[in-house]
Amino acid sequence: IRKEKKLPTVLSKQEVWKMLQHAQLLKHKILVGLLYGCGLRCMEARSVRLTDLDFDRKQLHIKQSKGRKDRIVPLSEHLIRGLKKYIAAERPHHWLFTGTGNPEGKGFDGRYSQRGVQWAVKRMATDAGIKKEVSVHTLRHSYACHLLEDGMNIVTLKELMGHAAIETTMEYLHL
Repeated sequence: IRKEKKLPTVLSKQEVWKMLQHAQLLKHKILVGLLYGCGLRCMEARSVRLTDLDFDRKQLHIKQSKGRKDRIVPLSEHLIRGLKKYIAAERPHHWLFTGTGNPEGKGFDGRYSQRGVQWAVKRMATDAGIKKEVSVHTLRHSYACHLLEDGMNIVTLKELMGHAAIETTMEYLHL
């Protein structure tokens, strides 16, 4: 059975900025900033440990992501300032984004939940007045498209996105 092929939703830079301005919590602002600013998948953002952040080298080490691969992505000065402010205010211990689930519950390891991330992204998009269907992955698609629009070559983008095949990255050229 052939799966229907739909083009992903892509936000403009202005729409991403509007979302960030409508964050009600610093945690959500930094979460969306990281998802978009580093092109992260939901699980990658949830799995960021404090030890994965390297502010001196301006990079984030993403460990054992899809395909059990590690990769390094750059952090902007703007995002680093926000991360430092967030860490000083929230004082997380292990995970960058912690959850409030039942500590005795099965499978709870202290991380922010997938549903929590999805809810925060959708809430910020709604509050910003964005009519498009926005998901966590929309921010990743937007990151890739904006980098291509700004002149990044496709091979570098493939590495930043953590794609195994260049064909996957080339789909962004159509957008």
